[in-house]
Amino acid sequence: MSVPRQAMGDRLSLLGTGDLRTDWTQEEAAAIHALPLPDLIFIAQCLHRRYFDPTEVETASLLSVKTGGCPEDCGYCSQSAHHKTGVKATKLMAVDQVIEEARRAKAGGATRFCMGAAWRGPKDRDMGQVCAMIEGVSALGMETCVTLGMLTEPQVERLGEAGLDYYNHNIDTSRAYYPEIATTRSMDDRLETLALVRAGGIKVCSGGIVGMGETMEDRIAMLVILATLEQHPESVPINVWNEIKGTPVMEKSRPVEPIAFVRLVALARILMPKSVVRLSAGRHAMSDELQALCFLAGANSIFTGDVLLTTGNPGRGKDFSLLEKLGMRAALRPVHEDVCDDSPAGVGLRPQSAPPAPTVEAQ
Repeated sequence: MSVPRQAMGDRLSLLGTGDLRTDWTQEEAAAIHALPLPDLIFIAQCLHRRYFDPTEVETASLLSVKTGGCPEDCGYCSQSAHHKTGVKATKLMAVDQVIEEARRAKAGGATRFCMGAAWRGPKDRDMGQVCAMIEGVSALGMETCVTLGMLTEPQVERLGEAGLDYYNHNIDTSRAYYPEIATTRSMDDRLETLALVRAGGIKVCSGGIVGMGETMEDRIAMLVILATLEQHPESVPINVWNEIKGTPVMEKSRPVEPIAFVRLVALARILMPKSVVRLSAGRHAMSDELQALCFLAGANSIFTGDVLLTTGNPGRGKDFSLLEKLGMRAALRPVHEDVCDDSPAGVGLRPQSAPPAPTVEAQ
């Protein structure tokens, strides 16, 4: 159904300034999402060029440092102890083993190294080992990110003292759909940890998962929650759910239509123009053409490596071949270093003559 563009009123014209907003409404976001695809991608690409080099893609690597046995009942996750998925619980990896994996990832072109542990939240006795991992990876000259579940304020302080760059804590879906995928925690639990991380001076990485049986309105609502935080997440990963036998979501999941996914990426870029938008899980099933459209829509980060925690991912060689075909390249430094706060034109291939995003007229 076509949404009348006049419903956006004068506020849609603000897209032409690139100003950051944290007061988006569901109605505004839905109207933007429903724009004709050429308009949607053009606006997203214009905003993308204001803050990033459109030919560069951040390459990150993800390692499961503690797999399985998680007490949470997240219906999408292979690592939950509640589900029979065949994933066996492991102990926390040794620090030197993690650093060696990070060294390999850096040699493979990754600039950020993300470490994930299947916990509801870390125990204080494990924090020293986790902080040693962060310090060791940081010493390699890589950005660091961990995802450990819910945190306490003292734990956030310890992570900050270790030099952690990013903390990942996805909100997963909309507030309305959240009880359908998890009952051992709530959306408010997720938001509380994000607030603690932000207050602790650590950058926030938070996104969600699509394809779990949610509606399009749920997907839009998920982005609106992130875009109305007091400060936008610096990184917004968008995951497409991988089919995992033995999980409750398997019974309700529905394939994500490719153009619908492109629209979601574009909406994320428009609502949060200075955030890195990452194509995360599920990319192994995406065609080159779909990934190219996502880059046009404002995605500028990918995970490299054959495995993401417990699910598949395209190999590094395939990723770099695709970027070469597109005339794009992997960023050699963190893409956030190029974010320009004062000038809408910025650096690199974001020329001063870049066209402004259009004002959408009523029709």
